[in-house]
Amino acid sequence: MRSVRGMRIASIIAAGGLVLSAAACGEAPDEDNNAGSGGEKFTACMVTDVGGIDDKSFNASAWKGLEAAKAENSNIDIKYVASKAEADYEPNLTQYVNQDCNFVLAVGGLMGDATKKIAEANPNQQFGIVDANPGVANVFPMEFDTAQAGFLAGYVAAGMSESGKVGTYGGMKIPPVTIFMDGFVDGVAHYNQAKSANVQALGWNKATQNGSFTNDFVKQDEGKKVSDALVAQGADIIMPVAGGAGLGTTSAAKASGGKYNTIWVDVDGCESTPDCSAIITTVVKNISGAVKEAVLKAAGGEKLNAEEGFVGVLANDGVSIAPYHEFDSKVPAELKAEVDKLKADISAGTVKVTSAAQPK
Repeated sequence: MRSVRGMRIASIIAAGGLVLSAAACGEAPDEDNNAGSGGEKFTACMVTDVGGIDDKSFNASAWKGLEAAKAENSNIDIKYVASKAEADYEPNLTQYVNQDCNFVLAVGGLMGDATKKIAEANPNQQFGIVDANPGVANVFPMEFDTAQAGFLAGYVAAGMSESGKVGTYGGMKIPPVTIFMDGFVDGVAHYNQAKSANVQALGWNKATQNGSFTNDFVKQDEGKKVSDALVAQGADIIMPVAGGAGLGTTSAAKASGGKYNTIWVDVDGCESTPDCSAIITTVVKNISGAVKEAVLKAAGGEKLNAEEGFVGVLANDGVSIAPYHEFDSKVPAELKAEVDKLKADISAGTVKVTSAAQPK
């Protein structure tokens, strides 16, 4: 794992009341928000993945990181363009290069190939990317070992399940998604081992790397359809790893009146969605903290070390599980204590969490 030295990651920045100062958000890079007013400004320009800026997930969190950097350094100007489809990645990245943005941020593992191509064609341009590592000198990778926090969430789910069945599903079968699912099912297995229990994890088989997917990060009806199938099999706690599509699951869980509940991912669901009453906890990636730090460093003239990059783990608060919020009184004190101990053991390396999708 690459060193995380020098990355000053703040405690998790809550995504509550996400302030999108993007009242005039454009659909193309030249119709941006907060456009720079002078050539001396440091411009940080973000290309979202599909799902849009207000996906309650990784796009929103990355934008929050840019907003935080701007708030700390008034010389930074920020703007973004939303990709509607994967075909938009290369044109959007290229247009920001042509606009002389100082820092071009690509959000999401699906953008890895496009970012690599455009970065190699523009070696003097500084890029950053969330959830991928193209292995190019001018692309600073920000990756997250969410298997570690997913492991904790799986343990919580197993401990909270009344049916003895829990489930997870993904948006697409790509490493930034399956890493959550690997950790989740291993956390369930760890609970079973520790408690001589037999909680089943539905929706993902770590050994075969096959499971349930929406093949979409946007359509909430697809998320609901997949989770309905898991509920029909008996799951009473479900963790969608599907961006905005997962909102179909959380809203349906909320409407179920407690028949089943959920675990959210990326950004604390109780502060980013209206479905807190059905969200036990969230597997959090501190994307906002990593993005903020990278942009502040670049704006300060520091060269970003692409080989070192940033890897978020439990030990540096790059990943975590969120508070239990409305479930706080329902999660047994013993289970909370076990999760805290497990976090410490994973951070210390005495409990190993593995996934084929972990950042190398």
